[in-house]
Amino acid sequence: MTAPVSRPRPEDAYAGLDWSRAFRTSIQMRYADLDTMGHLNNAVYVQYFETARVLMAEALELPEHLDRSVIARQEIDYLHEVRRGQEVVVELVIERIGNTSWTTVCRMLADGRLCAYSRTVQVRVAEGELRPQPLEPEIRTLLARVLGKPESQGGS
Repeated sequence: MTAPVSRPRPEDAYAGLDWSRAFRTSIQMRYADLDTMGHLNNAVYVQYFETARVLMAEALELPEHLDRSVIARQEIDYLHEVRRGQEVVVELVIERIGNTSWTTVCRMLADGRLCAYSRTVQVRVAEGELRPQPLEPEIRTLLARVLGKPESQGGS
């Protein structure tokens, strides 16, 4: 029998990121986002994190022709419930910029309380295909604005 793999707590795993460089956005909660108990539905977290990524790309003025990417992986750590009427903010930093991909880490706060983390790997693909393509220098420069680690630790 294999021993279970231990993972660091999300708060510890993301403690080394510089959140002062984060892109921040308020998210408008809708009644339809809630479950029957008045909690934010777990599937809606994915939508809120996606909204933050899209708004970040717009804020960075990432040209559409350079932003052809697919989500290769997304993981979410739920830490605390989000309830109806709370003010929701998503903060986003780039954890790593690779050769063909970048990794974003988001954290969701409700009324200032940390409620969830998300880590998403996006892979740049060729137009009309799902084949990875190297990131162009312009993308790297724009994404580096919200890089949550010193450039030497950002990855390559």
